[in-house]
Amino acid sequence: MNSVGNISKKIKEGFIGQRMIVLPPNIKKIVLRNALINRFYLTDMGFYPHAVNHDRERKAGCHQYILLYCIEGKGTISLPGNTIELLPNTFFIIPRHVPHHYKSSQEDPWSIYWVHFMGEAADLLTARYYEDKGSLVSIPYDEKRMQDFEEIFSLLESSFDEKQLEIANIKLFNYISSFVYFKEINPSYQDDDVVSDSIAFMKRNLSRMLTLEQLAKQQHLSVSQYSRLFKTKMGSSPNQYFSQLKIQKSCQYLYFSDRNIKEICAELGFQDPYYFSRLFKKLMGKSPAFYKNQHKKS
Repeated sequence: MNSVGNISKKIKEGFIGQRMIVLPPNIKKIVLRNALINRFYLTDMGFYPHAVNHDRERKAGCHQYILLYCIEGKGTISLPGNTIELLPNTFFIIPRHVPHHYKSSQEDPWSIYWVHFMGEAADLLTARYYEDKGSLVSIPYDEKRMQDFEEIFSLLESSFDEKQLEIANIKLFNYISSFVYFKEINPSYQDDDVVSDSIAFMKRNLSRMLTLEQLAKQQHLSVSQYSRLFKTKMGSSPNQYFSQLKIQKSCQYLYFSDRNIKEICAELGFQDPYYFSRLFKKLMGKSPAFYKNQHKKS
């Protein structure tokens, strides 16, 4: 086997605490001759913490796929016809040869892990990502993900020996796969994520009267599948839970504001004040007017 000594270098780009490795051309040649790893291999990888003014534009795209994984702060990724906001605990894989421009937020600079990778197996793996998602994906913070990155980085940092390259790239394949297949590998998280995301959507839209079909569509699920996941997690149907959120909000208005019941109904999307009053009494055990007077006295 070909072997090259400890010639790995961290390239300085201007971010305090950054780490970066770029494979030199002669090392890439070793990789391309190695049948074990030449179908999936990295060319660059690094970590940019609190990357103030990080701004990169490639008008002709890049020869490699680029994984960007944000753990803090935020930034944007612009592709033809689409701009994506990269937030903490989200990732995106930029396709090869596609013009792009990504940059860190000025107000809240991101901290990102990034990897450039390519090869025939990379084409197949990323095809799974693009056909199933191809968009921003949210994943929970996991310390092991950072440890796996550090293992790969340390292997390359210590040596470009061919065996080290093999181990690093095999580990990298598993690492990238853990992003692409995250929801398939962690089905329980997918269920929780659907419910959590749906509840957040409800809270942002308390002024609307959303149907069960609209709530399911927002999660890209059938009504039956969405209802089952929601009830298993929360113990009530989506419609019941949405009504509870509305009534909880109305209690805040009744307690902390001088709005009358008609104004509160308009604020929360209830067209019929009598329906609102019946629903309020059913959930709270008293009428809205009684609740308001009771708390005014107290």
